[in-house]
Amino acid sequence: MTEHIVAARPKLSVVMPAYNEASHIVENMLETIDTLTEFFPSFEIVVVDDGSPDGTYLPAIRALAELGDNIRVVRYQRNEGKGNALICGFYHTRGDLVAFLDADMDLHPKQIRGMIEILEARKADVVIGSKWHRDSVINYPIARRLWSMGYYALVRLLFGLPLRDTQTGLKVFRSKVLRDVFPRILAKRYAFDVEVLVNAHRLGFKIVDAPVTLHFGRSFGRVHLDDVWTVFLDTLAIFYRSRIIKYYDRMDPVRRDYEDLQVHVGAKPSEPAETISTR
Repeated sequence: MTEHIVAARPKLSVVMPAYNEASHIVENMLETIDTLTEFFPSFEIVVVDDGSPDGTYLPAIRALAELGDNIRVVRYQRNEGKGNALICGFYHTRGDLVAFLDADMDLHPKQIRGMIEILEARKADVVIGSKWHRDSVINYPIARRLWSMGYYALVRLLFGLPLRDTQTGLKVFRSKVLRDVFPRILAKRYAFDVEVLVNAHRLGFKIVDAPVTLHFGRSFGRVHLDDVWTVFLDTLAIFYRSRIIKYYDRMDPVRRDYEDLQVHVGAKPSEPAETISTR
């Protein structure tokens, strides 16, 4: 009988989408590593540079040799949106649980531990951070609060999701959920979260929300009036696909192919970082 030795899969994978974070990315990666090391014996981090003009990936890959071999940096040339970055990052994960964590660190990675505890305690498949949870602590501009409230009302009306928030950038999934859901997703930008949760809900996965502590670090947001209109149209498109033409029910999910990617894998300090072309 032949015995096969298989490398242990990391239990937790953290996908960090990043856009124009060159000045902070290494510091934030280090903070995430230090935080996860305290709580998780096995984890990996996949940083995805979503076509940042400031070359976010450059300082990240320069630091790889020091950060360890459980860190990956993925990049592509053109900005495709946060949703695209998360899907791309997921296809380079190996964990049983997958957390989404924005690279700007408005939401600290220490909150992942509590979300996983909620996931296990409530036997859920998905836990999403919610700004509107009664125990959340939010430092958030009033304009963004109003936008979030309005969008929540629209999503609740259209889809009846049992959630108070969909857009907060901290979420934890069992990997099976994303394997089943991601091939169905068409939205790449702001309506991405809604499309993921609508599909997870339709497939029968249990979704619960959790409190978060959010410190909005930027003096201005990245969502503008044009973006609001785009979100509205994309959300209506999800409703059309979901309720009118039943696209999600009749489609045959196919994994996306990602081309023109550079994947940089961490290495031991004595070795150079490895670059993998996935074209």
